[in-house]
Amino acid sequence: MAEESDNAEPLRHEDARVEEIVSKGPMGAFAVAGVATFIVVAIYFAFYLVVYLPRGAVQ
Repeated sequence: MAEESDNAEPLRHEDARVEEIVSKGPMGAFAVAGVATFIVVAIYFAFYLVVYLPRGAVQ
């Protein structure tokens, strides 16, 4: 039985650490999504400025 309590203490510490990390939320996922969205919008504007504006009005 003494071995179980020796092994349980590091697991409790690890569980507390995981809970602390999870409680902060998915900030990294939001950061990646924000960067990806910025890149898509930047490519859209670059395409618009480089392709559509130089052509002028289509008649």
